[in-house]
Amino acid sequence: MTATSTLPSQLKRIAVQAAACIALVALTACVYRINIQQGNFVKPEDVDRVQAGMTRSQVRFILGTPMVTDAFDNDRWDYYYYLVRGHSRKKDTRHVVVQFEGDKVARIERLILPAAAAAAPETSTPVAPPAPPAEQPVPKT
Repeated sequence: MTATSTLPSQLKRIAVQAAACIALVALTACVYRINIQQGNFVKPEDVDRVQAGMTRSQVRFILGTPMVTDAFDNDRWDYYYYLVRGHSRKKDTRHVVVQFEGDKVARIERLILPAAAAAAPETSTPVAPPAPPAEQPVPKT
């Protein structure tokens, strides 16, 4: 009689253990992940305000201090921004380069902007292997 009375208690114990395992697995998905933000947040409107002929101090006032100043080229300022939001795998990346000639803006390059990244699908383009060199006849000696 003890064998039949212990069967429901064993099932109850297995059910409690299974519920505990399911709850543990469900709770691991609730881990908070912080946003990772690095660099200068530069709005496209602010970049549009920068024009050729502006001085370095005017650019610094509009865009802020550059993230990277090239040690070998004092006439190049890089504004780089990178953001990954929590569990999302999508990265928001912006890179603006301001080139100076003397103390005046010569040109502005927008290397990566979110609008351009959203318009273009995220696909990898396969690179074709280089063609083998053409065989040349060996001269007879």
